[in-house]
Formats: sequence, structure tokens, C-alpha cells
Amino acid sequence: MSSARSRRSPRETRPVGQVRGRLGRRAQTSLWFGVCGVGMASILAALLGFREELLGGIGAVAMTTAYGYGLAARTGGRPFIAGLLTMALGVAVFVVDSDQMRTGAAVMTAVIAAVFAVMGTTPAVTFPRAARECAIATATATAGSLAAIGYAPVVTVNRFQYAALAFSLVGVFLLVYRLGAGLHGLGKRGLATVTGGGVLLLATLLYAEAIRRYGTPGLIGSLRDGVVWLRDHLGGYPRPIEALLGIPALAWGTHMRARRRQGWWVCAFGVAATAPMASTFINPEVSIIEGLASIGYSLVVGLLLGYAVISADLFLTGGGRSRLRRAGKPGKGGRRRAEPVEPEVAPTVAGRRAAREAEEAAAVRPEPRRTQALL
Repeated sequence: MSSARSRRSPRETRPVGQVRGRLGRRAQTSLWFGVCGVGMASILAALLGFREELLGGIGAVAMTTAYGYGLAARTGGRPFIAGLLTMALGVAVFVVDSDQMRTGAAVMTAVIAAVFAVMGTTPAVTFPRAARECAIATATATAGSLAAIGYAPVVTVNRFQYAALAFSLVGVFLLVYRLGAGLHGLGKRGLATVTGGGVLLLATLLYAEAIRRYGTPGLIGSLRDGVVWLRDHLGGYPRPIEALLGIPALAWGTHMRARRRQGWWVCAFGVAATAPMASTFINPEVSIIEGLASIGYSLVVGLLLGYAVISADLFLTGGGRSRLRRAGKPGKGGRRRAEPVEPEVAPTVAGRRAAREAEEAAAVRPEPRRTQALL
């Protein structure tokens, strides 16, 4: 009897509660993707002209419910309560049929999608994995933008985008404060990074608003002509706040999270990309094709900048520094004397590859899986 027990596989000796828990998570994940699929199919059918109000409403409520459930599950909340609450609010919007409630529900959906897109990322040991996480976050936020237009909001585009970005920043920083071990764990380098990101975000917003309000007709005309040319020849254009700040921050943050917990603070600035993406299709002047093209261009440009930032970070944190070697001859008092060290020869391709593999092997900071709670 004892020998039979010893020959059992680990799966057979696993506790029953653990097996049931995994089956429960798989069922919940499958149901979540099913609800998202129904929601997206309904929204796309409404965009094609089939029962726009009915199917658009069903898709919007389904997507908002799924995203509310997913965000609560990912952040350690009560997903069933969050899902039921968002579903009830979504249904109430269409029952009351008020423009203010429709607009508020659209803002809520965009904010949930933007924060959920950042929270749904996982640590990336290599840059290709960081690019994958950015692509997943982009797809999540873009689907949230389609869900927001299902509520048919009556909005001023700039106000909607600013509101979505502001609420998303507040929400993600409240969560990151717990995930990133608070402000005391930042250190000088982390504090400088967060401060620089905040200054860059504020400067970008202020510059865009200053041009919109106080720019000369010639300057505004030149910028508009450039946008028109990009639309005509490329089908869209990369948006500065997404390409210059949001995507690079998300790529660098996921890469840093595999090494240091404080990488969450860098990831927080990823909402500078996911919040505008979640508000893309609110603008009636932007078609679906143009919106998708602009998001794609922003992702590509942002990943190029993110690769440069990650390479610089790896170099500055020890990749290119040499160590002082000390000689083996003892001097007076038994101390070893430092012998002059000749300049090191530039490492070969094989040496650089081995150093990179060693650095990636050392990046072993664990985090829960994408379908598990972070907190």
C-alpha cells in the first residue's frame, strides 16, 4: 500500500481544494472571455448597422461588466460584487436614457479599461516579452473604447479625454502605491524617474492645450496640414502622449518589474497610453480604421523608444561597468596592493550575449499569473 502511494503522480496527491480552485479559475476565465466575445460581437454588429441601439447597449453593458469583474479580480477585490454593480449601472443607464448618465457610463468604461489594461500586464524578462505586454494592454484599452461608444455618449471630446486620463491616473496610482511598496521604496533613482515622468506628462498636456488655445493661425494651420497629410498617406498618425510617454513607460515598467518591485511606479505612467486609447473612438471625426491605425503607429513608435530606454537602463545599471581587479601580492602589513589594470578590450558578440543571458537569468522576481490577483 505504501509503495503504491509513493508511485502516485503529483497531480494525484494534490489537495482536492487546490484542484477545485484551479478548475474554478479556469471556468471563470472561460466565462470572462465568453462575455467579452459576446460584447465585442454585439458592438461590431451595431457598428455595421444591425439594431444599433439594442446591440450597442448589450455590447456596452457586457464589456463594462467583464472589465469591472476583471479589474476587481486582478486587484484582489470582490469580482462578483464589482461585476454585478457595473452591470446594474449599465442597465440603469439605458432604462433612464439620460445623456448625462450615458456620458458618465462611457467615462467609467474608459477609466476601467485604461486601468485594467495596465493592471493586466505581467513582468517581462526580455524586450520581446515587454512588447507583448504592451500589445496586450493596447488591445484591452482599444476594446474598452469600443465599449464606451456603445453607450452613445454626448460629449465634448477634449473634456472626455481629460476626464478619462485624470481618473485613470488617480486609480492606477492608488493601486500602484500598494503594489510598489509605497513611496519609501522608490529610492533616489526611482523618485527621479517618477518625477520626470510626471513632469513630461504635465508638459505634454500643457503644450497641447496651449497650442490649441493660443496658437497662431499659421502654426495651427501647419499642424493641421501635417495631420491631414498623415491621414491621407498613412491612414493615421502616432499620438505624442501615447508614443512618447505611455508605451515606453509601460515597456520599461514591465521590464523593470521582473527585477525590482518599484517597476510598478513606471508602469503607472502607462495610462498615458491606455487612457487616450480607451477614448479614441469617442471622437466622431475618427473612423474605426483611422483609430486603429493611429493606435498601431503609436505602439510601434513607443516600442522603439522603449527599447532604447531599456537598453540604456541595462547599460547604466551594470552592463558596461568594469570592476577593479586587485593583485595577489601582499604589501606591507599583509595588505594587497592594487596593480595597474590595462584598459579592457571591448567585449565580443558572444561575451555580450552571455552577459545578457546572465542578466535575464537573474531577473527572477515572481508575480502572480495574469489570471490571478496581485494583492
